[in-house]
Amino acid sequence: MKRIHYLSGITITIFVVLHLSNHVYSLFGPNAHLDLMNDLRVVYRNIIAETILLFAVAIQIISGIRFVLKKRNSKSDFFGKLQIWTGLYLAFFLLIHVSAVLSGRLILNLDTNFYFGVAGLNTFPLNLFFMPYYGLAIISFSGHISAVHSKKMKSKLFGMGSIEQSYGIFIIGIILTLVILYGLTNGFHGVEIPKEYDIITGK
Repeated sequence: MKRIHYLSGITITIFVVLHLSNHVYSLFGPNAHLDLMNDLRVVYRNIIAETILLFAVAIQIISGIRFVLKKRNSKSDFFGKLQIWTGLYLAFFLLIHVSAVLSGRLILNLDTNFYFGVAGLNTFPLNLFFMPYYGLAIISFSGHISAVHSKKMKSKLFGMGSIEQSYGIFIIGIILTLVILYGLTNGFHGVEIPKEYDIITGK
């Protein structure tokens, strides 16, 4: 089960890296984000890639919860606890986020693009929920990787120990969170959302 969890995690990580890279591109504006997204969709917006990804998400959630239940009474260090709590939040986020995207596509008939993702981020008071909702997801992703890294890495690389590297990964994730939120909200000044996405915000 650990092997399956690890492999599904790698599969999801590949997609998330592409996804977050796309979000970083929002620093250059919504059109730049949409242009890169359309290029990346050639890779992951097809029946084969999406089926693999959905299976990986399901496996990751189910196996992750099983691991948490087994470890709930065991003592853990900082990274052990970080792995558990970030894993739980990621399971929650993936379940809600994937469901929302599928509902947007199949029920609301919306293009789940940049505007679908940032509608709540740029609408008050919904942004009071969506800011921490998305922010914690990115932080949890980097935190989970840093926790796994602390366990996997035993040798020193580039003069740094695995613990220092793990803290570095976590800190980079926090910085990346701020950068992405800045880009997705036009420097926290807000993005103009097209009318067809008003159904999301209730306008």
